[in-house]
Amino acid sequence: MLKQEVLDAALARADALRRRDGEQLRRLLHPQFRWVSHKGDHFDRDSYLKSNTEGQNTWHAQILEEPEITILGTAAVLTCTVKDDVSNSAGRRHYRMPMTQVWVHEGTWKLVAGHAGPLIESP
Repeated sequence: MLKQEVLDAALARADALRRRDGEQLRRLLHPQFRWVSHKGDHFDRDSYLKSNTEGQNTWHAQILEEPEITILGTAAVLTCTVKDDVSNSAGRRHYRMPMTQVWVHEGTWKLVAGHAGPLIESP
């Protein structure tokens, strides 16, 4: 049951990215949230929100392949391969890479940290 709650939260985050829904995304991100992109860019919650709701990134989809979730008390680690469909100033791109997310339960599941990359080259 807890694993499904974490997966549901991760899928809600992906959907909020796609819809550029900053309010929903903010609700899902812990105030001390940190993210490292596949390019090595570092984000806190505010810069991540700005980049993904006001910036050049337009998400068309994010698919989590074979997610595995480990529950550790009130924390959870989600690992998967992610497929991103995103447009930016370079055009529309499809990416595939490993991704790790760390979630904490504080009344609801909040994403506190994550990392994506390196890119998996397409054949």
